[in-house]
Amino acid sequence: MGVTLPQVGLFEMRRLEMLSNTIFGVAMTLLAYDLPKASSFTQAPTWIGLINVYAHPVIALTISFIVAGLFWFSHHRRLAVAPEGGRGVVFLNLFFLLAIIILPVTNGLYGVYRLDGVIAVLYGFHLTVIAALNALLWILALRGQSNPQLLATAVFPLFVFVLGTAMAFIEPKVAQFTWCLAFGAPLAGWLAARRAT
Repeated sequence: MGVTLPQVGLFEMRRLEMLSNTIFGVAMTLLAYDLPKASSFTQAPTWIGLINVYAHPVIALTISFIVAGLFWFSHHRRLAVAPEGGRGVVFLNLFFLLAIIILPVTNGLYGVYRLDGVIAVLYGFHLTVIAALNALLWILALRGQSNPQLLATAVFPLFVFVLGTAMAFIEPKVAQFTWCLAFGAPLAGWLAARRAT
């Protein structure tokens, strides 16, 4: 039995997997970098003082960490579904990973200025770009296949982040709750699979 070689011009996506693990790991760790340090306090803080200082950054960190984790999971599933890709798909994956690298920057801004309309829209736009790249990569990976569950799971967060970003223009406080609906992507996939049968 011989080893199956990839077609000429195709890239083995498992090589990208090691790079993406590193990028996701570093980006998800750096999310905590902007949390206030102990030096923010001149004396031992009260419970109210802790809440006032940490509430917004921890909310932003939690949202970003879960979003990054979900996209990491989606990314690895996609690489398993399409183990080879052309040059265009590889570069699109690199842009997707670039968007993940920038997540600690927008998360830091959002953690400090969460209720500011401009920052909420910027953060939402960034989440939308990540979701759009992920959805596009899934569409390319599923070409020629009929898998409504995977497609719905990939596209659902894009619609949620677009809606949440539009909400950030109107009411930044509500946007964070809208973005959390993206965590329902597995449910959307399950419903699409049931509807297809």
